Amino acid sequence: MGVTIVHGELNEHEKIVALLRQVDVVISALAYPQVLDQLKIIDAIKVAGNIKRFFPSDFGIEEDRVTPLPPFEAVLEKKRKIRRAIEAAGIPSCLFLQIALLLILSITCFVHVRRDMMLMSMVAAKQRLELISLWEKKTGQSLNRVHISEKQIVELSETLPHPQNIPVAILHSLFIKGDLMSYELNEDDLEASKLYPDFEYTTVVRLLDVFLVNPPELALAAFE
Repeated sequence: MGVTIVHGELNEHEKIVALLRQVDVVISALAYPQVLDQLKIIDAIKVAGNIKRFFPSDFGIEEDRVTPLPPFEAVLEKKRKIRRAIEAAGIPSCLFLQIALLLILSITCFVHVRRDMMLMSMVAAKQRLELISLWEKKTGQSLNRVHISEKQIVELSETLPHPQNIPVAILHSLFIKGDLMSYELNEDDLEASKLYPDFEYTTVVRLLDVFLVNPPELALAAFE
């Protein structure tokens, strides 16, 4: 595949610097529990001095423009520390929100080196209900609907132990507050679907057909 795997640890500063001097772009895929370890990568990038673009592990929500419930806010605060460190170091970077797949297309597009790229979620609450109905039609099954009020969600985020309270706070941010669509793009943002108009997106209908034949394995995000 043309990929060279090098084993090492994030605290091996000299080794990381030597590796960075052999590449142009750095893509971090560290999971949330290691998000602050990206400070070590940033330190190595500063020493290497040749990196044209850094993609931090930030494939999610725009943390500088939302104010979620405290459990999720604590998660975003760590990511903000990485952003501020990148800015302070003057490292060319790009933050990808929502769709990490488009990251690959942007690697060679250095003209946008200091701009954030977003693929905004256009699925409203009503459309999510339509999505559920579509899945029921495809599977021939009726899903059991349990309605939980916003008050109950907030209470769960306050009473569940850490880190179980984090996913609850994330659900509140995304599906109740609608944080993914709560702000307008500014002149420093790029809407990815407009930047890459020839990119072939997989439709929701097609994706559901794939799930019927080859459903993905259940995976849970790690928060500690």
